[in-house]
Amino acid sequence: MIRFNVPPYTGRELDNVKKAMESMHICGDGEFTKKCHTFLEQQTGAEKCLLTTSCTHALEMAALLCDIKEGDEVIMPSYTFVSTADAFVLRGAKIVFVDIRPDTMNIDENLIEDAITEKTKAIAPVHYAGVGCEMDKIMEIADKHGLKVVEDAAQAMMSFYKGKPLGTFGDFGCYSFHETKNFSMGEGGALLIRDKSYIEAAEILREKGTDRSKYFRGQVDKYRWQNFGSSYLPSDMNAAYLYTQLELAEEIQKSRIDSWKLYYELLTPLAKAGKIELPYIPEHCTNNGHMFYIKAKDLAEREELFAFLKEKDILPASHYVPLHSAPAGVKFGRFYGEDKYTTKESDRLLRLPMYYRLKEEDACYVADKVKEFYGA
Repeated sequence: MIRFNVPPYTGRELDNVKKAMESMHICGDGEFTKKCHTFLEQQTGAEKCLLTTSCTHALEMAALLCDIKEGDEVIMPSYTFVSTADAFVLRGAKIVFVDIRPDTMNIDENLIEDAITEKTKAIAPVHYAGVGCEMDKIMEIADKHGLKVVEDAAQAMMSFYKGKPLGTFGDFGCYSFHETKNFSMGEGGALLIRDKSYIEAAEILREKGTDRSKYFRGQVDKYRWQNFGSSYLPSDMNAAYLYTQLELAEEIQKSRIDSWKLYYELLTPLAKAGKIELPYIPEHCTNNGHMFYIKAKDLAEREELFAFLKEKDILPASHYVPLHSAPAGVKFGRFYGEDKYTTKESDRLLRLPMYYRLKEEDACYVADKVKEFYGA
């Protein structure tokens, strides 16, 4: 059976986890957490990076730092994971969904401005499959209307838009280190902060509302309750697991991108014959090999292909059910304008197995079976 996902594992993780355990500091912000912060700050150029227990929590922190309040509106695509919306709904915001572009599956930047009202407080673009939204246009709109931008870059670590890392354009960027991502700590995430004036507030928020981070740096003699907060920091054992993979980031990326390119090459004839559509990467964006998907003609054909591949011992996966069509989406949000592409394109999309060290023969077998389904 060729699984859809195999969590990344280098074989060295336990060495670092053991070091963390032996350090006698296994709670948050230990040696390996600091190493992860340094790596991410150097890789992205962000003013500050803070590991979190999930990308969901990174998004929740961003919503709090943006001072989202009840009655505010936040614009985002409906084609995304629930956490993108939940982070703002928890603050009492109304979600305003706009349609996506059919080529990248990202929010249509040309529909955002018309969805803005006097209640709009933020825009939350989602970089689907690690391919950048049109951030120049989005930031121009945000600056014009005085809006915050929170990038859901859960799938986009080590992806770039016009040479700049995704997650670093908006006020805040959020990464995921879930087991399905390019780099994993099982469950985990990171908050990227662009403006250094938010760093202290973010540290306090992440540390149960205390200035414990200052205490560990020797800046205060005791840490005290400063503001509301929660426990958003992961244990140093989790960070140790993650750091092992960050040390081998180039190797992991090469493996995934090689698999992505192989799929693309093998399935291009099928796309040229008009049987399927392949992912589109704009020239000014890079591909981090996070995901490889194809698009069937419609939902019925996708479901037939899904069943066919499963019979051949291949486990593909569909993806998001558009949030605006879900019960909570109806309750907490509204769709602005026409749903021209969101539902239609999501119904067609099927993700193929993709992970670090995917065997070449397995990728070839998957592609062969897709071609067999279409009689090619």
